[in-house]
Amino acid sequence: MLLFTPGPTPVPESVRIAMAGETLHHRTPEFEAIFERTRALLFELLGMSEVLMLASSGTGAMEAAVTNLTHAKLLSINSGKFGERFGKIAAAHGIANVEIKHEWDTAASVAEVQAALDANPDIDAIAIQICESAGGLRHNAEAIAAAVKAHNPSIMVIADGITAVGVEKIDVTNIDCLISGSQKALMLPPGLAIMGLSSAAIEKIGKGKGYYFNLATEIKNQQKNTTAWTAATTLIIGLESVLNRIKAEGGLSKLYDETARRARATREALVAIGLHIYPTTPADSMTTIDDEQAPKIRTMLKKEFEINMAGGQDHIKDLIFRINHMGLIPAYEAAWVVNSIELALEKLGRRTFDGTANKVFSTVYFGSNA
Repeated sequence: MLLFTPGPTPVPESVRIAMAGETLHHRTPEFEAIFERTRALLFELLGMSEVLMLASSGTGAMEAAVTNLTHAKLLSINSGKFGERFGKIAAAHGIANVEIKHEWDTAASVAEVQAALDANPDIDAIAIQICESAGGLRHNAEAIAAAVKAHNPSIMVIADGITAVGVEKIDVTNIDCLISGSQKALMLPPGLAIMGLSSAAIEKIGKGKGYYFNLATEIKNQQKNTTAWTAATTLIIGLESVLNRIKAEGGLSKLYDETARRARATREALVAIGLHIYPTTPADSMTTIDDEQAPKIRTMLKKEFEINMAGGQDHIKDLIFRINHMGLIPAYEAAWVVNSIELALEKLGRRTFDGTANKVFSTVYFGSNA
């Protein structure tokens, strides 16, 4: 079965082997050496002043960011399930929150963020998804972050990059907290959250807030190559392995290029056979198709073509299907996916199969590599 869900993503065999070794105690020189090497690789990946690894899902890092970096009022961008989550985190902690809400196919604009800041001068943090994976939407988070800093440099910009880090190079010039998770483009099992912090964020965190998610406590410990609480040792070993593998196979720039070409080729192939891209500004981490027969297409792909893809959630549960592009995915697997979708459409009586999807995919993917 080919796993093409947008998280968890397939774990490369070399990484699984690396994680299969003897269990290490997290308070030993041996593990501290691994931790130090992994931190160095994360600095290269994120390009920020500080990096943290938390034994948590990405939601834990989202909560840590909101509670440690919002001292007055949060502005949250809600264009999907995960943007909505930032607002729910704020509510759970009694933090005032202003929300910009859109349908899940629509990105936030700089103008409406500016209007919210003008109307709420006490906002001291903004939370936004770079990729809102509920619908495969790409916010122009970098432009919004730049506008926020031009308005007031002290406002903290929290960017959820859980389905963006490892997919594309992110401009962190105006981002104070960049969040990632292990089970997406970093090709690991779930359970490890990663944070990049700016120097301004470190200053605002101060003594930190909370207990388990007190970022000041983590910064103090992780700068010594240890963790405040029990480390996710196996996942950190796997993270070092996968980041070294990316380096060995051409580095981040090659990974970003291949992901972008695979995403573009998939979108163009599916449009060529009559399907519609759901988000108005699609992210490269996944291709999201809205279709009245989305559940039937997904079921057919799984049962007849050995491809596992994700549907939607909440009100678009039966409206969309999502095809993952994150990680080290061979081009032949992606080509098989679009080919299978075209075959499924023929079985549903919607078009005659003529190999269009595969031809367009190969032309775009390999042609742009020439």
